[in-house]
Amino acid sequence: MTTPQPQVWPAFRAHDARALIRFLVDVLGFEETVVYGEGDRVDHAQLSWPEGGGVMLGSVRDEPDDAWPAVPGTAACYVVTADPMTVHARAVAAGATIVREPATTDYGSKECSVRDPEGNLWSFGTYAGEPRRAG
Repeated sequence: MTTPQPQVWPAFRAHDARALIRFLVDVLGFEETVVYGEGDRVDHAQLSWPEGGGVMLGSVRDEPDDAWPAVPGTAACYVVTADPMTVHARAVAAGATIVREPATTDYGSKECSVRDPEGNLWSFGTYAGEPRRAG
């Protein structure tokens, strides 16, 4: 048995999860890995980023005992990509709301930001983080 590689997967809820999935796949370039649920309801979805990692999401639940009442439209995700310009071009072509035009940061990352139909902020950039400290 192999040990899974540690990863962080942002997870959030959406008012219209099926439409959000279509936006993330068709406009931003995520890959639909799995979607569970019936009709308009999404119980769980996993969307993978082609370069590694991904996100999980589901529909808002109108249940008083919801163990995870995440507020739709409040997520902010940074996605590492070798080609943020392609993501930006796809978003522009689809008429997405561009929050930040492509630019190079003072630390050398090429980045852009887009808002999805639910209101979440998606930043795409070349900055993959600093190496971990030894210890």
